[in-house]
Amino acid sequence: MTGKSQLGDFLQARRSQLRPEDVGVPTYGERRRVPGLRREELALLAGVSASYYTRLEQGHSLSASSEVLDAIAGALRLDESERRYLHDLVRADRHRTRGRRPAPERVTEATAQLLDVLADVPAIVLGRRSDVLAWNRLGHALFAGHLDRAAPDLSGQRPNMARLVFLDCHTRDLYADWPSKARAVVGNLRLVAAQYPQDTALHALLGELSAKSPEFSSMWTDHRVKACTVATYEMRHPLVGPLAVVQQTLSHGPGPHTVVATTEAGSPSRAALALLARAATQDTGAPDPARRGPRAATA
Repeated sequence: MTGKSQLGDFLQARRSQLRPEDVGVPTYGERRRVPGLRREELALLAGVSASYYTRLEQGHSLSASSEVLDAIAGALRLDESERRYLHDLVRADRHRTRGRRPAPERVTEATAQLLDVLADVPAIVLGRRSDVLAWNRLGHALFAGHLDRAAPDLSGQRPNMARLVFLDCHTRDLYADWPSKARAVVGNLRLVAAQYPQDTALHALLGELSAKSPEFSSMWTDHRVKACTVATYEMRHPLVGPLAVVQQTLSHGPGPHTVVATTEAGSPSRAALALLARAATQDTGAPDPARRGPRAATA
């Protein structure tokens, strides 16, 4: 998977999803053989030449300025996440020869303390590829109670939330609206793939998911991009039944992200979460992984 093919595929997909009438392009009643805008129409909307836009879509022009990219983003009606993704794709190709292997991901002492403090709130720490680097007791109970609670610390057995969402029947059944959760996972992975084009482990994960999950393959081909930092999900937990949680990311920027799940005060969902917390504390097996010190993950 190259940055050039990602750039071209993304631009083509977005162009095909724009109807002429949506952007005020007259068609004069003509019948079109392909959906969406033509290259020359998109170029006109963006204020660039058709030949220049064609080269960009083919991945042959890596000198596009931020202003040009913003103009194309505006013509394609990209949202903020998609706009950043477009810039990341071009930036990645410019610096491809200088790419470095991503540094190992580490759960810092500060993050471990945060998980400890959030004992009454489900919390997990995710790496850039959605690997679970750590979780507190309640986070494990809510998101993956069927897995070994010490799995994030076991070499070669660290859970991956993207893999769980698409390939694990227990995780899939957790979400009443599974397609919504799945699209959020795919959208986030697209952003990460543009930011880390040299991450071979990430591309191996994408290849595995594409081969094993038709739904992932279809969603990936759709080229949707989404930075999902806050989302509400209806969950169907096997121990405590239905509950609605708000999943939100506490940390932003480079490095692992801490994701927490909260419920509305006084709601049945809050009561269900409290019941799950009591059940989790009765588990007297392995010590809570969140209480351990900082550790590195394999990049």
